[in-house]
Amino acid sequence: MSWVPSFLNPLAAALAAAVVVPSLLLLYFLKLRRKEMEFASTILWKKSIQDLQVNAPFQKLRRNLLLLLQLLLLMFLLLALSRPISHYTPGAAKSSVILIDRSASMSAKEIDGTTRLDAAKKQAKELVDTMDRNATSMVIAFDEDAKVAQAFTSDRAVLKRAIDSIEPTDRKTNLKLAYQLAEAQVAFIPEQNRTNVEPPQVWVYSDGRVADSDGLTIKAPVTLVQVGSDQAKNIGIVALSAKRNYDRPTEVQIFARLANFGPDAIKAQAQLSISPIDPNDPAIDAFVVSRVAEVSLPPDRWSEQQRTDAEKNDGFVARDSVEFTVDLTTAAVIKVEQMNRDGDALAADDAALVVVPPPKALSLLLVTDGNFFLEKAVDSLKLQKPQQMTPADFDQKLPGDFDVIIFDRHSPKALPAGGNFIYFGGVPAGIKVTMDEKEGAPVVIEEQTVLDWRREHPILRHLNLGKIYAATALKLNVPPDTQTLIDGIKGPMMVLHREGRGTHLIVGFDVLQSNWPLRVSFPIFLQQAMQFLAIGADLSVRESFAPGASPILPRGNLARAAGGEPKEIEVVGPPGHKTVTVPVLVSGDFALPPLDRVGMYRTVPIVPQYERLAVNLLDSAESNLLPVKTVPGGAGEAIASGSRKSRLELWWWIIACVGLPLLMIEWWVYTRRVHL
Repeated sequence: MSWVPSFLNPLAAALAAAVVVPSLLLLYFLKLRRKEMEFASTILWKKSIQDLQVNAPFQKLRRNLLLLLQLLLLMFLLLALSRPISHYTPGAAKSSVILIDRSASMSAKEIDGTTRLDAAKKQAKELVDTMDRNATSMVIAFDEDAKVAQAFTSDRAVLKRAIDSIEPTDRKTNLKLAYQLAEAQVAFIPEQNRTNVEPPQVWVYSDGRVADSDGLTIKAPVTLVQVGSDQAKNIGIVALSAKRNYDRPTEVQIFARLANFGPDAIKAQAQLSISPIDPNDPAIDAFVVSRVAEVSLPPDRWSEQQRTDAEKNDGFVARDSVEFTVDLTTAAVIKVEQMNRDGDALAADDAALVVVPPPKALSLLLVTDGNFFLEKAVDSLKLQKPQQMTPADFDQKLPGDFDVIIFDRHSPKALPAGGNFIYFGGVPAGIKVTMDEKEGAPVVIEEQTVLDWRREHPILRHLNLGKIYAATALKLNVPPDTQTLIDGIKGPMMVLHREGRGTHLIVGFDVLQSNWPLRVSFPIFLQQAMQFLAIGADLSVRESFAPGASPILPRGNLARAAGGEPKEIEVVGPPGHKTVTVPVLVSGDFALPPLDRVGMYRTVPIVPQYERLAVNLLDSAESNLLPVKTVPGGAGEAIASGSRKSRLELWWWIIACVGLPLLMIEWWVYTRRVHL
């Protein structure tokens, strides 16, 4: 034990000393006032001479053992009140469990360039060096999962190799599984089943930020060795979402939120980059900067009062989120990253990725009795195997599994449960948009021309429709929630209606009874309508995965992989991640191995819809690098960051070993009236 002259409560002890010590001395300066008495004998003259000044208020301080003992007693009591402490370096117990945190926050770099995990390993090996010859220890590495790196052994070299073998991950931190695993391993030690054997000492090397701190228990004494500095700077992306605009499916809206976990307010830039996915070279992701926005981030550790003061006194205006809008008609990877990297301790939360899938290969069915212009326009779309059937065959078979069905001069009585439908000169039964009828026959409008159209809509964008003329057109009854795309001088000519799982694009006239097929805008309209419906069939982008996730690849997707269903799949990760080859089982869906680091992963061979797999941290608990000062769960001792020294308070030892004996001596002297 090394003595360190440190006190936890010196001010209170000094104030108490200023009151009680002068009070005690004053009592010894005071003299007793005695009554005057007449004596016939002179035996007491000597004593009377000593008391000639008895009526004086003060007397000369004489040597007094009681005073000395009382002063010593007060001195030691005041010393105990000041709470002196000593720091010592505890060694490994007879049985120790070493838990080392390897989660995302432990990859944060300190000022000296080492990571928190490096510091934890170093201190854990120092603990191993203090083991006695017959002592045993085990090593467990944990993040949100727990793994035994080394079972109980007394071999120091083996324990150190196990500690060095622990690799960092970007997962979040859970301690419950590590505690359960430790207790399970201890249960296998025969002597631990005896009641007179002390439980092993549990050493936790971590910054203390665990997601499951509430309700943590373990039947052993716990010591948390705090790792990391409270001055670490870190700006992290804690939320990212992307979605397609419902009205403009080619438009992607990106939202990101950033947080500042450092000690000072800071301004930073958030940058949006886009990398188109090349199906012919899936290994290349060439990002091009698209947008840059600025954010102003107050420290997450600030109180509400500090935020208010900063806004009032310094004019600080907090802005922690950014929004971007881009137009994407092809598959791409979107990356949002914070650009203030100077002094930033953690790299795992500096960027976040999202995969925008490519437009799906459109399957199309044309229902017609024959229409030269419409058939030529469909051929110009370059679709994969578009199919055609007559209206009578459609009504009889009611085929499904088509992304888009075009009806030419036909009003179907029944439709598939969901899908995308285009009608030329017809309106289906059973939807809210209807044809105006008179005596059971559709009302026909003669000589319908275009009055106006929605120029900003993706289906009609960049089209000139001002001179379109229809000899005859249907009179449409359009409900308020239906979007009219083309207005004629006598009523709506084209409407877009969504109902249930179906999207209906209704053109209220027969193209053969109009001049539209002869104009350049017609095939462009059909192409844009196909693109709108193809992308609009699935407005969601690919979900990103949390570190440690094991994505499931459906068997159907494996069957559509390049070259047929593979016997094995390579998982190629971000830079620094080892490529893993996993055999594919004969049947059932296929689970990829855990993706432990953030970044972009890809499968070889390419599995449709799993060409890219984005793994993002997006965890404010891991991005917050401020070490926790208490042991998770509330039970145990926390040791200061950067050392393994424990604190020992000495006030109890002062009272028990010095104060009580002095009090007993003082009482004995007082009762015996011993004076010097």
